[in-house]
Amino acid sequence: MTTTTRVPQEERTRAMRERLLIASVELLIERGWSGTSTTLVSQRAGVSRRAQLHHFPSKGALVVAAVEWLAERRAEELAALAEGLPRGKGRTRAVVQALGDHFAGEVFTAALELWVAARTDPDLLAVVGPLEQRLGRETHRTAVELLGVDETVPGARELIQATLDLVRGLGLANTISDDTRRRRQILNRWADQLDLFLTTTTLEGA
Repeated sequence: MTTTTRVPQEERTRAMRERLLIASVELLIERGWSGTSTTLVSQRAGVSRRAQLHHFPSKGALVVAAVEWLAERRAEELAALAEGLPRGKGRTRAVVQALGDHFAGEVFTAALELWVAARTDPDLLAVVGPLEQRLGRETHRTAVELLGVDETVPGARELIQATLDLVRGLGLANTISDDTRRRRQILNRWADQLDLFLTTTTLEGA
């Protein structure tokens, strides 16, 4: 009997926490760090202030949890990039465009708000900094795997990092206005350069 009653309660608690985290991310995207408050989060999540304060007693605690939750979502989104991408000709363009779309999405926008806030908030920086470093390593590894790059080749690692720096920068530009058309044109040209490098290094290694 104890187990029967405990599991539904655990599920309700998990669902409530997730609603709070989702609401936090949505408000970060819509209103930025300064416009996000625990009151607004609880209202949007449909959770009582008392319940919200029980799990997250401060804005800092709530945002720290949201950062961790957001990090997991970003990792899942990147892992899903491999699904449906073409093999052979056209793969490099598809991978680069997928990375560009990822960093132009709402997940990146929310993360960007946290970066800006963390710049002047030591407590938030202590959480965001290590998470972003870990995500950076995971993103780099994902890009290497998707593009099939051999990082022992001189210059390969730098090209992958340049690709990620490029899509992050284009993602930042997209937060001001819809930059989709220009982004796709730029990334197609960059993908051509990557293909040239990959083809050349493959031929040299043959």
